[in-house]
Amino acid sequence: MYTYAHKSHGSSVLRGRSGYNLEPESGSLKAVLATRYACNVGKRVLAYPINKINGFTQEFGMRVLFLCLLFVACANAGLFDSKFSEKIKNLLGKIKNALDSKALLAIREKLHRLKDKIAAKLTLSPERKAELAEKLKNLIRRKRDHIQPKGDNVEEINHKVGMDKLLFQSDIVLTSEQADEYAEDIEADYENRPKRQAYRDRRYPLTLWANGVNYFFHPNASAKVKSVFKKGAQAWMKDTCIEFRETSTERDSIRVFMADGCWSFVGRLGGIQNLSLGDGCESVGTAAHEIGHALGFFHTQSRHDRDEYILLNTRSIEPDWLDQFAKQSVLMNDNYGITYDYGSIMHYGALSATVNGEPTMIPRDRTYIETLGSHIISFYELLMLNKHYGCMARCKEATSAKCKMGGFPHPRNCSKCICPSGYGGDFCDQRPEGCGAVLTATTTYKTLRDKLGNARAGQVAREDFMFCNYWIEALEGSRIEIKFVGFSGGVAIDGCTYAGVEIKTHPDQKMTGYRVCSPDDAGLTLISSSNRVPIITYNRIYETEAILEYRIVPGSQPRPTPYPQSTRPPRPSTSSSCRDSAQCSTLVKYKDFCNSESFTPATKKILCPVSCHLC
Repeated sequence: MYTYAHKSHGSSVLRGRSGYNLEPESGSLKAVLATRYACNVGKRVLAYPINKINGFTQEFGMRVLFLCLLFVACANAGLFDSKFSEKIKNLLGKIKNALDSKALLAIREKLHRLKDKIAAKLTLSPERKAELAEKLKNLIRRKRDHIQPKGDNVEEINHKVGMDKLLFQSDIVLTSEQADEYAEDIEADYENRPKRQAYRDRRYPLTLWANGVNYFFHPNASAKVKSVFKKGAQAWMKDTCIEFRETSTERDSIRVFMADGCWSFVGRLGGIQNLSLGDGCESVGTAAHEIGHALGFFHTQSRHDRDEYILLNTRSIEPDWLDQFAKQSVLMNDNYGITYDYGSIMHYGALSATVNGEPTMIPRDRTYIETLGSHIISFYELLMLNKHYGCMARCKEATSAKCKMGGFPHPRNCSKCICPSGYGGDFCDQRPEGCGAVLTATTTYKTLRDKLGNARAGQVAREDFMFCNYWIEALEGSRIEIKFVGFSGGVAIDGCTYAGVEIKTHPDQKMTGYRVCSPDDAGLTLISSSNRVPIITYNRIYETEAILEYRIVPGSQPRPTPYPQSTRPPRPSTSSSCRDSAQCSTLVKYKDFCNSESFTPATKKILCPVSCHLC
């Protein structure tokens, strides 16, 4: 970090951690001053107020001038290729007041030089290439919707403003020390050298907000930014022992403001650290994601065990982004023995950084593909954060709640439990309160129709999700078949971040269930691992309707492939008031759909009245 300090004789000096000074009399500073006009920043050098940090007065205007000189020096030295150089040049004015730009450029160049080594490590083996080809061949081609002009997720938003080219994995600001650790691990892994001793990170536990997270809002933070940040903080706070306090008097604090893009540092740095929620970032899910970084989380897709759960489609990754998909080593990445969760709020979507519209990340269980990129904090993330901050020690096993379904005692009230999604009550043995019902499956299909949202609100996203929780139950020893029949169009986004359905048929009920939000998912068939299936519908935009069918199947029946493979006959046209639904074009791909006993007559009439001659 560079600070601008006054000397006793009235002159000024620009200081860095290395002790490097630029005196007013020096040719270097004269060059900086001359560059002021060339950089055209004179009108905006003091866009942010002067701040007192670590005993020095920091003037961002001087940093801008130094940055301009830095860019000239870097370009002349050939540190950047011409294309990358132009991108950096275009962004200088955007980041000048928010970040230590010299360090940012140095870190980006450090990682850029490792690009070939990272690419070599990401090369797929013949076996994984074959697996990828098979999954791509059988992948459902979903129509992707776009709702917010600024972008529907962090990666899109930051790409549109160019910040993804400067930051680590699009939205992380690395410190020089973190970048060094990361580069050291890549070099050691590539050269098969012995690695350093295992650790969470070199500064742990100093990176923890042990006394709670202090934050304050910059004057440019809008009312919307303030609201979503507070709600994002509350989402982490309510199920952990971590306190959040709005105060501007504490030395260690997060300054929340609106710069270009959505981004944060990782963990507590000491002093004031920035967190940006710029235009397009004003959602609770995005705020919670960036707060997750500030609490100490990196992205889930950079876990050391990622390749056990995710196939990288490297041919579809934008070239400038390839190095961003490097994994952390097992020494850098302590997951406390907790498994990979596709529904993590810290996971990017399947289409992140795609150059051709194909997914860049494909789950080994491909039915999870729409789950990637969630805006909802997962149960496993709450468990991991509670372990990371030592919250679990607050509850003694002998006197704490005996939680069901893998829940754990709440560190704020040890007599109650924190529960996986779809479960509630003090001990995780009840359906969550509110919208929904307990439904009983029989051997014949029944239909579940769920309508959620507010049609009168229009296509304006709300801050808060509405949830409905259903339990489909059957006799002990039975298993349940769930058939996804249809879903309203217009919200098919990576991660189903506006609305969707979560179906929990997995044996591990602590994991996020399969999430779907596209009409193209019609026909998805799942078989439960037990005699109960939690189904969660959620919505924060317009009004959506989900239609599912369910029935008991014999416990010995094998689990079918989620999406049957068949042909799609042409959809008949009609000009009458009796019309096929939007989902019908997908449903009629099944042979004898209209004569199939797998769908009730009522469902056929709702979805395909023309095709099934039911008008």
